Amino acid sequence: RARRWRKVCSVAVGLRNGIHTVQVKGQGHKTEIRGSYSAPPDLTPCMLHSHYNPSTSNAANNPAARQTWMALLARAPEAFLEERVGAWAQGNLQWLRPVETGLLMAQGRAGGTGLRFNLGEVTVTRCTLRPDPEHTQCHQVGVAYILGGSHRHAQLAAVADALLQEPALHSHWDQYLLRPLSEQLCAQAQQRKALAQATRVEFFTVAREAGSDLQAEDSS
Repeated sequence: RARRWRKVCSVAVGLRNGIHTVQVKGQGHKTEIRGSYSAPPDLTPCMLHSHYNPSTSNAANNPAARQTWMALLARAPEAFLEERVGAWAQGNLQWLRPVETGLLMAQGRAGGTGLRFNLGEVTVTRCTLRPDPEHTQCHQVGVAYILGGSHRHAQLAAVADALLQEPALHSHWDQYLLRPLSEQLCAQAQQRKALAQATRVEFFTVAREAGSDLQAEDSS
């Protein structure tokens, strides 16, 4: 059952310079998640993140990189995460914040950059955990915020977040999880764009020349 958290949080969604950004503000914290990732050259760079280079050696400890993959994991299909991460979400999980579902006030900006306005409340599920170190060889803490009420999706996203923060494991999970996920999301975005373009309607207006027509109407 969805419930309102103790202090009302807000989610601001915007589009700036081709990068989708989500800001989550709540009691004692402020998190900014940028919905982007390096896309293959043959796909539209709908998720290009200018501050994230997966080839860097310190990507596992890069806050901008973490913003990127947290946004990807939040939008990932649950079945995809189950297939790739489900086996590592077992064992003795240490729950620092159990999975809980609440309501956030979603905000938008007029034109993407204008004044904020309230769109309405949305259901958000969050959790914080540490995977079983004996099972995953990971000692990091993972956090997840997702839209909707799926507890399993939040758990899988938090486990993936922890695995990606482990320097020894980051390269593997970048190739095995993030890049295929980025390609899939970009392909879906391409399909939605093509569908929208197919229903595009062009409106034309004909401006009447000043002079004879107006004079003819007046004389009549």
